[in-house]
Amino acid sequence: MALKWIDTLDIAIELIEKHPDVDPTTLRFTELMEWVLALEPFDDDPKHCGEKILEAIQSAWIAEMD
Repeated sequence: MALKWIDTLDIAIELIEKHPDVDPTTLRFTELMEWVLALEPFDDDPKHCGEKILEAIQSAWIAEMD
């Protein structure tokens, strides 16, 4: 199943699995976007991403780590 920008929780879970030792609060949004685009199941237009989506992904990542 291909991930889209709206799949913030699923993206966060994928990022946790790929980068288990990373504190998501230390990432710049540009870096976070690059990491999302590099995920194997991700398939969406980079132009559809904005700061609110990246904030939602970061928040989901933080929540999943707690």
